Amino acid sequence: MNGIAMTRPLHILTYNIHKGFSQFNRRMMVHELRERLRQLAPDIIFLQEVQGLHLGHVEHHNDWPDEPQHEFLAEQVWGNIAYGRNAIYAHGHHGNAILSRFPILAAHNQDVTRLRFERRGLLHCAIEAGSQKYPVHCVCVHLSLFGRSRRKQMEALAERLEEWVPQQAPLIIAGDFNDWRNRADYLLIDRLGLTEVFGGSAGRPPKSFPSTLPMFRLDRIYVRGFRVEHTEVHFGEPWSRISDHAALSAHLAIRQAA
Repeated sequence: MNGIAMTRPLHILTYNIHKGFSQFNRRMMVHELRERLRQLAPDIIFLQEVQGLHLGHVEHHNDWPDEPQHEFLAEQVWGNIAYGRNAIYAHGHHGNAILSRFPILAAHNQDVTRLRFERRGLLHCAIEAGSQKYPVHCVCVHLSLFGRSRRKQMEALAERLEEWVPQQAPLIIAGDFNDWRNRADYLLIDRLGLTEVFGGSAGRPPKSFPSTLPMFRLDRIYVRGFRVEHTEVHFGEPWSRISDHAALSAHLAIRQAA
């Protein structure tokens, strides 16, 4: 396939943006969020709780963006966008999004809802992020708050990847796992052969919630076919003003075998 040769590591970031509001919904922060993302300048961004439409916010906030949040955040920087609409209501909808500097070759949002009041999806994209044989497969996840539902959702994730992603293809799974007890490792590390970028194959994911002083390990980045070169948890000021979650970033080099 024709690709853009990468001469530097792939910089990725995952962030639960809390629909563009600060902790406890005190302030609308989508404009500061946009500036922070531009300062970090990752190549691929995995976003959760993205507000695609909210008619009430349009009426109550004079500076609410005219575009959907994923388009507003990506404008003129990340030219390729995929949005997975999960929760739909009378005044709007929200879901997951992937923003990419590289071409998105295909995108699919899989509904993995287990409870009617908690809509969830897996946003899967194939991205032409280099000149290697296979595209980079990227999955943005936001899993259930409840353990039994999470297990079912991770089973669905594993089954999809086993069916659609070649073993040799580079793979990134990132997002808000809500995995308080770190139960994701069996499926993602043992069954699928991934590595959690902060802790390695046997380590522990980073603390990412709440963003003021993280105590819980909710957000993750798992990879296969990459060498991890650098990782960072973005918490405290100014990130704690933007969302209740910390942002996670990683610099990844594609292994030659991929």
